[in-house]
Amino acid sequence: MTINTLLPIFIWVPIIGFLVSLILPKNNEKLIAGAAFTTMSLQLFAAMIYVADWILTGANTFQVKEIILFQNEDYIFQIDFLFDKITAVYLLVGALLTFMVTLYSRTYLHREAGYKRFFNTTLFFYLGYSITTLSGNLETLFVGWEILGISSFLLISFYRERYLPVKNAVKVFSIYRIGDVGLILAMWASHHLWGQNITFFQLNNAELVHEHLLQHSFIGVFISSMILLSAAAKSAQLPFSSWLPRAMEGPTPSSAIFYGSLSVHIGAFLLLRTFPFWEYQSSVRILIIALGLLTAIITTGIARVQSSVKSQIAYASIAQIGLIFIEIALGFESLALFHFAGNAFLRTYQLLVSPSVVSYLIREQFYSFEPRAKTIEDSFPKRLQHSIYVLCLKEWNLDTMLYEYFWNPLKWAGNKLNFINGRRLMLFFIPVFALGIYTMKQTHLLPENLQEATPVVFASFGLILVFKSFTQRHSVRLAWILVIMNHCWIALAISFNEKFDQMENVLYLSGIFVAGIVGYLTLQRLFRMEGKITLNRFQGLSETHPKIALVFLLACLGLTGFPITPAFIGEDLIFSHIHEDQFALAAIVSLSFILDGLAVIRIYARVFMGPNSKTHAEFSNRYF
Repeated sequence: MTINTLLPIFIWVPIIGFLVSLILPKNNEKLIAGAAFTTMSLQLFAAMIYVADWILTGANTFQVKEIILFQNEDYIFQIDFLFDKITAVYLLVGALLTFMVTLYSRTYLHREAGYKRFFNTTLFFYLGYSITTLSGNLETLFVGWEILGISSFLLISFYRERYLPVKNAVKVFSIYRIGDVGLILAMWASHHLWGQNITFFQLNNAELVHEHLLQHSFIGVFISSMILLSAAAKSAQLPFSSWLPRAMEGPTPSSAIFYGSLSVHIGAFLLLRTFPFWEYQSSVRILIIALGLLTAIITTGIARVQSSVKSQIAYASIAQIGLIFIEIALGFESLALFHFAGNAFLRTYQLLVSPSVVSYLIREQFYSFEPRAKTIEDSFPKRLQHSIYVLCLKEWNLDTMLYEYFWNPLKWAGNKLNFINGRRLMLFFIPVFALGIYTMKQTHLLPENLQEATPVVFASFGLILVFKSFTQRHSVRLAWILVIMNHCWIALAISFNEKFDQMENVLYLSGIFVAGIVGYLTLQRLFRMEGKITLNRFQGLSETHPKIALVFLLACLGLTGFPITPAFIGEDLIFSHIHEDQFALAAIVSLSFILDGLAVIRIYARVFMGPNSKTHAEFSNRYF
C-alpha cells in the first residue's frame, strides 16, 4: 500500500464521524462531543504522520483518480484528488484548528439547546473543507465548495429562533451563491477551452497551458475572471466584504474556525490552486493585485472604527487576505501559505479569547485609562480625517451598494411579475412548455433564425418564473412550483440548443422532480397541521416540527443542485451543451441558478426559521 492510495482516508474519516454523530442521542453531550473529538483526533494524527512521510519520501506532487460518476463521449465527471505543498499546509492547519475548536466547544456550548446540531454541522463543514483542499479538479472542488456553503448557512443561523442570525445567514448564502455560479461558468468555459475536464495536475504543464491560451486568449481571461469572482466572494474581498462580519452571528467557536480562519481562506486556496493557469495573464495578475490592495486599505480603516470585537477581527482578517491575494499574484506561493497559516491561527485565538478580552478591557478602561496615542491620521486635514472616519463607520456603504445595484433591481424585476399566479401559470406557461416539447421533435420545421433564438427565449421564460419565486410574498407552494418549472424550462432550452442523449436531461430532472415532490408533500402536510402559511414574515416552525424541517431542508438542497441528487451532475452537464460563444444563454442560465438557490433557501428560512409567528410580535419584512 503506497502513500498515494491512503489519501482518500482524509475524506472517509470526517464522513464516518459525521454519520456517527447523526445517530447519537441529542441529550448525551459527552457522547456527541466524544465522537467529534475522536474524529478530529484521528484526522489530525493521520495528517501529521502522512505529511511527515510525504516530506521524507521527496515531497513529490501526485494525483489520485478515484471515481468516475458520469461519462459519455464528450464529458466526464470524475472525483479526483491532488496532494502537494498547498494541500499539505491547508490539511494540517485545518485539522489542527478544527481539533482545537472541537475541544474548546465541548464545555463552551454545555447545555446549549443546539449542542448536537453544532457538532453535526461542524463535522459536515470539515468534510466540505477536506474535499475542497484535497480536490484534483474543479468538479471535485465544487462538491466541497457547495458543502461549505450550506454548512455556513446552518452555522450562522445556529440561533434560528432569532431574527438577525437568520437574516444574515440568508445574506451570506446569497453572496456564496454568486461564487458558486462563478465557479460553474469557469468550468463551462474550461470545458470548451480544453475539450475535456482538465485536472489541476495537468495545469502544471506550462507548455500545454501556453499552447491553449495562445489560441484562445479571450476565453482564458474569462475563466480567470470567473475564478477571481468566486475567490473574492468566498474570501470576502471587495465588493463582497460586508458579509464576513454578518457571519459572526453564530456561536463564537464557529466564528473562530470558519469565518476567522478556514472558510474565509478558501478563496485564496482557489487562486493558489489555479495559479499555473493565469500565471502568464498579466491583466489578471494586475487585477488581483489591485483588488487585494484596495480591499486591504479600505477594510483596515473599517476595522479600526468597529464597536464590536468580532467585527474588528473580521475586517482585520479580510485586510490580511487582501495581502495574501497580492502575494499569490506576485508568485510568492510559500509566503502566501505561511501568511495563511499565521492569519488563521491568530484570528482563531483572537475570537476564542474575545469574551475574556472584552471583560478585561472594560475593567482597564475604568481603572487604567490612557489617552489615545497620536497616529499618522492626525497629520491629515480635519475635513479629510472626518470624511474617512464617516466612510469607515458606514463600511464604505458596501451593503448599500449591493442592495442598490444588485438585489433591488432583482426585486424590482420580480415585483413586476405579480400578474403571474397559479391560474395564469396553468393557462399560459404550461401549454407553451408542452408546445415546446412537441416542437423540439420537429425543429426542422422552424426557420434557422428562430432555431438559434429559441434556447434564449425558453431560458428567459425559466428566468421569469424564478424571478417571481424569488419575490413571492404570499403563496409558499406557488414559489416552490415556480422553482421546479424554472429547471424544466432550462432543460428544454438546452435541448433546443444542441442534440444530445436525452438521458442526460433525465439525469438532471430526476433529482429535481424527486426533491420537488418531497418538498411539496412536506409543505402540504405542514399546511394541514398549521393552516395557511405565507412568506410575509418568519414563521419559526423548526422548533415545533423538527422532523418536517429536516426533510424539507433536504428537499431544498436537492432542488438547488446540492451533491445529494443527480441534479448536481446534471447542472454541470447542462452547461457543457452551451456553446463557447453563447454568453447570453450562459448568463441567463447562471442567473437562474443564482436565484433558484436564493428562492429555495428563502422559503426554508421564512417557513422554518426566525421567531415563531405564534409567540413573537411582527418583525421587519425586509428580505432577500
